[in-house]
Amino acid sequence: MDAMRILVVEDDEKIASFVVKGLQQNSYAVDHRADGQQGLALAQSVAYDAAIVDLMLPKLDGLSLIQQLRTRKVHIPVLILSAKATVDDRVRGLQAGGDDYLTKPFAFSELLARIQALIRRATQPVEPTRLSAGDLTLDLLTREVRRGAEKIELQPREFALLEYLMRSANRAVTKTMILEHIFDYSFDPQTNVVDVLVHRLRNKVDPAKTMIHTMRGVGYVLRAG
Repeated sequence: MDAMRILVVEDDEKIASFVVKGLQQNSYAVDHRADGQQGLALAQSVAYDAAIVDLMLPKLDGLSLIQQLRTRKVHIPVLILSAKATVDDRVRGLQAGGDDYLTKPFAFSELLARIQALIRRATQPVEPTRLSAGDLTLDLLTREVRRGAEKIELQPREFALLEYLMRSANRAVTKTMILEHIFDYSFDPQTNVVDVLVHRLRNKVDPAKTMIHTMRGVGYVLRAG
């Protein structure tokens, strides 16, 4: 597996050397540039896993560098380095498109931990905003549910139950699991609140009972086909 590649844009030779050597000792491939223009050019031409950018750079300052990257749809995670420690400075850096902010002086162990966290977040799969099973779709952003072309209005707990069943598609979920997930506290296991909720949901999204199935003695399963 290729080493993770990091770009360091820092004009202070001592700090740059300290950061570059530390990253290399932790098995990262590192490129260093001492001014903003060269850093910007490299960041646009090489696929980096992360970048470390100082704010006070010659030729092109760090904020402008980051803004230009974002304008040009370069989504590399950026850790900002700066001697400026005020809240306003941190806010400006993050609003410009930086992902994290570290003030000088800093411990290398903290810089390493922050870079590792940025890379981990960037490489995690994106959470889907839309779930589907057959012709049934659920939009997590608009909270819209459709069966084919038909829009279906659901109450909040009905929506939560459908989302849970769709995320668990083709796997049985017990009444206890539904109680804990949907109601967030324990009911008497003998209560029929789950049966009532499933019945209401089924009448709205699956009146033909082809998708949401009862498993006697177990619970329920949504079969996606």
